[in-house]
Amino acid sequence: MTKFLAFFAIFFCLTFEALAQDKGVLSFMYHRINENKPSLVSTNVKLEMFQEHIKLLEDSKYGFISAQQFKDYVSGKTKFQNIKILLTIDDSFKSFYDNGWPILKQKKIPFILFVNTREVNINHPNYMTWEQIRELKRSGLVTIGGHSFSHEYFVNMSIEEIDEDIKKSQIDYQREIGEISDIFSHPFGETNTEIISLLKKRGYKIMFGQHSGVISLKENINYLPRFSMNENYGKIQRFKRILRSRPFDLKDYQPKITMLKDENPINIKLFFNENVKGINCFDNSGGEWKNTEISFVNNNDIELLFKVPFKKRRGRVNCTLPIKNKLIKWWGYQYSVLK
Repeated sequence: MTKFLAFFAIFFCLTFEALAQDKGVLSFMYHRINENKPSLVSTNVKLEMFQEHIKLLEDSKYGFISAQQFKDYVSGKTKFQNIKILLTIDDSFKSFYDNGWPILKQKKIPFILFVNTREVNINHPNYMTWEQIRELKRSGLVTIGGHSFSHEYFVNMSIEEIDEDIKKSQIDYQREIGEISDIFSHPFGETNTEIISLLKKRGYKIMFGQHSGVISLKENINYLPRFSMNENYGKIQRFKRILRSRPFDLKDYQPKITMLKDENPINIKLFFNENVKGINCFDNSGGEWKNTEISFVNNNDIELLFKVPFKKRRGRVNCTLPIKNKLIKWWGYQYSVLK
């Protein structure tokens, strides 16, 4: 009897730990669908690629979640028994409406559409119209998120200019769709602490970047990662690898800065609630992707050492760790680089 109780206690603890572990969310970002021009490869996926992505996502059985379900997850109201999928579409290009929306509508797949309003206001031919955006919203599948008025480089603007830009976009949302979302996508994935503080003041509670990585409850809710899909980074082999990704059990990271200016580079310290021996990290400091030098403080804590400055616009870091069942853990980060 004693042995049975001991076995039951161990089994219960292991089961509880497995259930309590954060399963994470894989978020994918798309822009254009089937605008097959050489100048657009960084924001476009071909229709056949998009169709294959959706099929792989469906076959994974992970399950798509809506914006509201995602909010419930990050607020702690909901726990998922398995990793989930969150689709996001940036910029409201007409090619998405023509080529992507019919597929998601037919399959009843929810997603967030982040709308920058300036081009929509003037009926730019490359962008959706407000009536088309309202059509998506009325479907019940689509949440309209904030994405600024101008979609300019906020990190190059004064805080007063950014505030005016955000207020313009919110006037547009209220006038055209009758509400202002509390979800925001940073234009170009670039931001800093001052911009984040302003966006919080304007009512945004959840904000997305454009850096790779699996979303977990330990991530910065003002700078959440997404896997960016385009003709190069949306190739099927990489996409399948992303589907095998899981979140690290991250305790903390320092420093929590998103912009490099006068001091560049700055090393990153990562603290985990797990053994990360075998972790590999890569960064694009100096303008080229390379293995990052890693200093192990112990099995759970590491420091990433960058030898040369990150080049202007965007500095990126990715860390992965192979785990059982051919899965990998994936953490990523992005800096806005001004110098």
